[in-house]
Amino acid sequence: MRMFSRFAGLAVLMGLFVVPTTEARTRVYVRIAPPPIVLEHITVAPRANLVWVAGHHRWNGRHYVWVRGRWVRPPHRHARWVEGRWVHERRGHYWQQGRWTR
Repeated sequence: MRMFSRFAGLAVLMGLFVVPTTEARTRVYVRIAPPPIVLEHITVAPRANLVWVAGHHRWNGRHYVWVRGRWVRPPHRHARWVEGRWVHERRGHYWQQGRWTR
């Protein structure tokens, strides 16, 4: 019994140091489909080791606004950019943010 209480106490103590890995995200659904993607002229990278992040349409609460593409520095070596995209579900369209992967 004493061993169990020590184990339980240790488990509670360890639980205090665990950082949740999930984050709360609120999806904003838009009933209007996003317009077609704007074709952008991609220039030569201004510096070496930059990655092009393509532009996308953003919903501002009333209508879609085009966010221009840009050159960005990867967060770490061998990082690969996965483009964001509009996803369609029964409730409407929502924006799935782009992210870096290894």
